[in-house]
Amino acid sequence: MTDRTYRVIVRGVFADLDDDRRTTLLAQADRHDILNAAFTDEGTLIYDRELRAFSFRCVVRQGTDLADEAAGAAAEERAAAWLAGRGVGHGELRSQVTSLDDMKIRKPRRG
Repeated sequence: MTDRTYRVIVRGVFADLDDDRRTTLLAQADRHDILNAAFTDEGTLIYDRELRAFSFRCVVRQGTDLADEAAGAAAEERAAAWLAGRGVGHGELRSQVTSLDDMKIRKPRRG
C-alpha cells in the first residue's frame, strides 16, 4: 500500500478564552503570524492579535485506500488536540484538503 500526501488547512474560531489564555496567546502572537506559516507534520497554528479566527496547517499522510475527506478529519483531530493540549477552546473546525500527488507541476518554458 502506498501513501498519499496532503496539505490541509483547518480553520476555526477561538472560544471561551479566559484572560490568562488571551495573555499567553498575545505574548506568542509574533511566532504565529502568517509570515511563519508552514505545512509541517506537527502542524502550525496561525492567528492574529484579534484572537478571533485561526488556521492550523499540517501535512497528513495516509494510505490510498482512504478517501481524501479522511485526511481532513485527521487534520481536524490533530488541530483539536494541539489546541486542547494548550488549554485553548475552539468552535467548529472545517478543513481544506489538497493532495500533493494530484498537483500538476509546470515545467518552465525554454525560449
